[in-house]
Amino acid sequence: MNVNSLHFWSSAKQSRMMIDVSAIPAHNISLINQPDRLVIDIDNARLKGKLAQPPVSHPFFSGIRADQKQNSLRIVADLKRQIGYESFTLNPNKMYGHRLVVDLVDKGPLPDGETVLDKPSMRIAKTEAKAQAPQKVMKKIAEDSGSAKPVKETTPASRNGRNIVVAIDAGHGGEDPGAHGPEGTEEKRVVLAIAQKLAALINGQKGMRAVLVRKGDYYVDLRKRMEIARAANADLFISVHADAFKRSDVKGASVFTLSNRGASSEAARWLADSENTADLVGGVRLDDKEEVLASVLLDLSQTATLEASNNVASHVLKSFQNISELHFTSVQKAGFLVLKSPDIPSILVETAFISNPGEERKLKNSDHQAKIALAIFKGVRSYFKQYTPTDTRVAGL
Repeated sequence: MNVNSLHFWSSAKQSRMMIDVSAIPAHNISLINQPDRLVIDIDNARLKGKLAQPPVSHPFFSGIRADQKQNSLRIVADLKRQIGYESFTLNPNKMYGHRLVVDLVDKGPLPDGETVLDKPSMRIAKTEAKAQAPQKVMKKIAEDSGSAKPVKETTPASRNGRNIVVAIDAGHGGEDPGAHGPEGTEEKRVVLAIAQKLAALINGQKGMRAVLVRKGDYYVDLRKRMEIARAANADLFISVHADAFKRSDVKGASVFTLSNRGASSEAARWLADSENTADLVGGVRLDDKEEVLASVLLDLSQTATLEASNNVASHVLKSFQNISELHFTSVQKAGFLVLKSPDIPSILVETAFISNPGEERKLKNSDHQAKIALAIFKGVRSYFKQYTPTDTRVAGL
């Protein structure tokens, strides 16, 4: 296996090393003291060319060197400060091949005579996502890199702030009826009724506003659904469906978020499509960024978005326990296209199995539809009570 190159991206408090490799490597990363170093051992690897050296102003590294052994390659970064780190690998896309990525975060000045061995519990973007919306993460990273105009600080939520916007997508529609129940009930009709009831609940909550992706019985292209949510500056996207299976005894609700593979494929599409890169992702344009920085920004935005999606999905799934049996007791991951917005937390709710006669009858019942809508609403409200966008006007969540 070949190690082809090493790229850096850094701000004052965080940094990323992106190592281009010819295949997914078996590797080990460690922190060693006296002197303090970050050591990356890659098995069965050979260095092709020279490793890029960090600039003198790099916040973490004073130098990078490589030691080629018979069956392995050791990359050593001399440290200026304490760091925490986490590594992960990325599969090829249209722009890049296999990559080994090491994310680092500042842990403070190096103390004399002490060993640095601790790791952070999560990646940089995940840490940011706990306190900030994905859009703010993107803006901060771009700002710190010097490639974006300064972003004004948002003020705490108040009566003068904006509403939290929730885009609600009733699945299927028009010529696409979706699944059918044993009695002929069409999925597109029951999910629209649930979506409308959910929208009414959200619009009745001070500080929140609903946007229906489709308001009637017509079909909306899957990517157009994402575009409608982005055009509305949605803080959350919810797609409502009713599942089906060949066995009529299968039942229960499920909640899905985007899989990591789905996120990677969408990232490749965004970076390869000039129309996409000219758009704003998390409030930041990508088309005027250097390729590696654009990839880093998009990856950080997606990481924060997936973290937020999983959080809201967990809240919604917990709310469903009070009204119906769960098909899956944990949040599921899949590559649904409508969940692929890189900077809008997105979930897909399978409300029940329309192929189950008992659940079909419930889905047709207006009172039960209202219970489903209320369960989703309570989960969403609980999530935003815990993770409130700082520039929003929120009352009584």
